[in-house]
Parts: sequence; C-alpha cells; structure tokens
Amino acid sequence: MSRDEASLLGRPAEDDGVVVARNLSTRYLAIATEAALGVLILPFNVEHLGTSAYGLWVLAASVTAYFSLLDLGYSGALVKFVAQYRARRDAQALNEILSTLFCVFVVVAVAMYAAALGVAAYVDRVFHLAPDQTQTARVVLLVVALNVSASTAFSVFGGVINGFQRYDLNNVVGSVSSAVTAAVNVAVLLAGYGLVTLVVSMTAVRVLTLWVYRANAYRVFPGLRVRPSLFRRERLREVTGFSVHMAVIDWANKLNYSVDALVIGAVMNTSAVAVWAIAQRLAELVQRVSNQLNDILFPAVVENDTAARLDRLQRIFLQGTKLSLATVVPLGCALIMLARPLVFAWVGPEFEGSVLILQVLAAVVIVRVGNATGMTLLKGAGSHRIVSVTNMGTALCNVALSLALVRPFGLLGVALGTLVPVVTASVLLLFPLACRRVELTLGRAVAEGVWPSVWPGLAMAAFLALVRGMVPAQLVALAATCIAGGLLYAAIFLLFSLTAVERRFYIDKVAQLLGFTRLKPAEEPL
Repeated sequence: MSRDEASLLGRPAEDDGVVVARNLSTRYLAIATEAALGVLILPFNVEHLGTSAYGLWVLAASVTAYFSLLDLGYSGALVKFVAQYRARRDAQALNEILSTLFCVFVVVAVAMYAAALGVAAYVDRVFHLAPDQTQTARVVLLVVALNVSASTAFSVFGGVINGFQRYDLNNVVGSVSSAVTAAVNVAVLLAGYGLVTLVVSMTAVRVLTLWVYRANAYRVFPGLRVRPSLFRRERLREVTGFSVHMAVIDWANKLNYSVDALVIGAVMNTSAVAVWAIAQRLAELVQRVSNQLNDILFPAVVENDTAARLDRLQRIFLQGTKLSLATVVPLGCALIMLARPLVFAWVGPEFEGSVLILQVLAAVVIVRVGNATGMTLLKGAGSHRIVSVTNMGTALCNVALSLALVRPFGLLGVALGTLVPVVTASVLLLFPLACRRVELTLGRAVAEGVWPSVWPGLAMAAFLALVRGMVPAQLVALAATCIAGGLLYAAIFLLFSLTAVERRFYIDKVAQLLGFTRLKPAEEPL
C-alpha cells in the first residue's frame, strides 16, 4: 500500500510493533486511571450519599447494563467488518457497513430508552424501595439510560477507531473523560448536591465525550461517510450472519455476571446491593486487568486455524493459559488472603459482609481468566456455537441457583450461585473441549499450561498468611504487601515455571516494548 493510500484509509506509516505497544500501553493506562479513580471515589460517594442512595445508583446502573443486549451482537461484529473492509481497501463497502450499522444503532438506542421508560414506570413494583426512593429511582434510571442510549448510537465511531488499530485514541479519550467525570463527581457532592444532580452532571460529561470519539473517527478515516442513504440491506444480512453468534455469547455473559445485583435487589434491599457491589467492583477490576491478553490472541487463533497450523494452536493454548493464570493468580490470591483488611481500609468495617463475597468472587475470576484462552481458542477455531450454548447454560444455572440460595444463605448464596456453574462449565466442559480441539491430552494441558502458574500462588498465599496479621488496615500498607507478594510470585514463576527458551523470549519482548534493541533473536514459544 502506498503512503497516499495509507493516508486515505488512516493507516499509520509506522512499524506494527510500535502500533501494538502504543495500543497496549494506553489500554493499561486507561485501566489504571479508572481503577485508581474508582478506589478513591467509591468510598467518597458512599460517605456523602449514604449506603441506601449509593445502592440505588448501583441498582439503576445494573438495570441499564442489560440494555446492551438489544444491539443483537452488532457491536461485537463492528470492529471485525471495519478491519476486514479496510484490509480490502474498499472504502465504499466500509462506508456502507458503517452507515447501515449506524441506522441499526439509532433504532436500538430508541428501543433502549423506551425500555427504560417502561422499567421506570414500574420500578417500585420490581424492587424493594422505600416510598421516598421511588421518584429518585425513576429519574436516576432515565438519566443513566440516556447515556447508555447515546453511547449505543455513537458506537459506530468508536468501532472505526478500533478497527483502524488506533485503540490508543479511544484509550486516551477514555482516561481523560474518567478524570473529568471524577472531578465533577467530587465537586457536585462537596457542593452539597444529591444523587440526582450528581448523575445528571456525570452523564453530561460522558455524552460530550461521545463527540470527541466522533471527531477522532473522522481523523483516522478521512473518507468516512455515515449517511442514511448508504444503508444497504445486503450489508445488514452480511453482518447479521456473524453478529447473531456474538449476541448469544453477550447475552449469556450479561445474564451470568450482571444478574446478581438484580436478584439481591428483588429479594433483599438496596443496602445489600451496596454490600455486594463493593466485592463485585474489586473482583471485576482484577478480571479486567488480568484478561487483556486474550483479546490479542483472538486474531492469531483465527489465522492459524485458517492455515491449519495445529502445532501453533497448541502453543497458543498452552502459553496463553499459562500467562493468563500467571496474571490472575497473584491478583486473585491477594484478594482472597487480604480481603478483610482491604475492605475495612477501603470502605470501613460496616461493609464486613463484603469480605466473604469478595473471596468467593475472586475464585470465580481466577477460573474465568484461567480458562479464557480456551474459550478464545474455541470461538476463533470454529467452535463458537459450543461456547455460546455453554455460556447460556451456565447463566441459566447461575440465575436458578442464586434465586434458590439467596433466601437461606443471603449474599453468600448468590456468590455460590455464580461460583458453582462457572467452575463446572470451565473445568468439566470448556477446558477439555479446548484440549480436544488442538489434540492435546488433558494431562499435558494441565501440566504445561495450568500447574506452572498455579503452584507459585501457593507460595504467595503462604507468605500473605504469615504477614497479614502484622499489616495495618491502610491502603498504602496493603498495597505494599500485595507488591511484595507479587514480586515473590514473579520470582518463583520466572525462575522455576518458565523454560530457558520461554524466559529469553518474554524478556526480549519486554525489551522491545521499552524500546531497547534486541541483541540476538529469541526463539518464540508461541
């Protein structure tokens, strides 16, 4: 491709390694920014709003999280088709895809807000609310739904940026938006305003951010034309053939991992929702931080499956599982071993009920991330139907168990209702199926992909068990303890769990990421 063509399609004239490094580094910057702000802002919000009002806010957000199901998987398919037609250098087809999906997303956004109006009308019948909470709940729900609907309509522009491999633009904008939103959050509450004003102010910032995403889309793709006149039914059929499978997987994931707050709100109360939210927020943070690798592995799986490179698929599966576990095990171990002082230091002893829930949800995250490479392999190597059916079955079991256990066991019953189906589906079904897909024995997969990353976590857990009684319930002290435990895990993993070839390869890749010149080639384990 010439430089003129690259400019027309927004392809940066630079090395692919630079692009990957920039996208990954800014992704972690966005995650770190959001995580740091969340750690600081959540206890501030609980203190100024009160447990009940904060729980009401969480409940409204949980309801609107399900509205994304209405996009029927088109959001998940968007980046694929942007990248596909960009690679084919077909700007006309690309604009037809984008215009068609924009029309679809506008219709979906309207449907989302209509659904929000329906829920708001009967919110006092669906959830256990105090009489003085009903009107506030309706307003908060409708304002939060406005942000969700607007984000859906504008998602075409974010998809253009990602499909053109400029994730860094979205990541930087997201980081700045998070910082501005946090500043507005603090200012509104310090000024003495309540929940409604807070939600309206934060939503205004987020909606304005959508216009920045739109401007960046036109920047990376100068030939972008999003017009209703470019809507094509044949393009809609083309995208739908893929998106329907993404929709099933997305529905199952939402049902499996977002339904718990709704079950608690329907059976218990908003204070219980707040207690659950503390544990869930920490567990979700660990999952998000530790599960970045598998997004990168997906195209490699597709490419090697297309070329029938079984040996490469085997190495991707083994190394991806090992690295995923090596990321999540130390983080999950820290949550499990230091759950009580962490919760007390973050939000106070009145949230002691979050401790056991956090420990159970941390175990769920370890299993999910540890099996993520297997799921990525199945989806990318033609077994996506198995993943969608299994995810849906897991989700339905989660709902049934949570409803059955919430009354006798409270929040712990809901947590167990999540843990049992996830472990069963991952350990007994998906992981063995992934082994079979790449023609590996289960014993070899466990010995080479799982155990090398798990056993250093046992040493880290023993260390944390010895020192946790001496660590004060302060975030700085707990962070230092987690870092010490993580360094112990990393040292054991690097020295004893990796082969010499693997160790040389990964050190070489880190050196490249930091901009150092590689002295000699390293044999790739993947």
